[in-house]
Amino acid sequence: MPSDTWQKSSYCGEGEACIHVTGTGSIHLTESSDPTAAILTTAPATFRTLLQTLKKDPNRG
Repeated sequence: MPSDTWQKSSYCGEGEACIHVTGTGSIHLTESSDPTAAILTTAPATFRTLLQTLKKDPNRG
């Protein structure tokens, strides 16, 4: 399990369900209601592609 500090998006308001991110060599994502439960791990390049896609079309999905 990563020992890095989990970071929450600055777009996430207080009390909202948010995604938390940590990692450098591998990127780890988890849901804010239980950050120690289900964790998705991905490569930095894959995460970067996801972010670029979401920035191009924020209404996607």
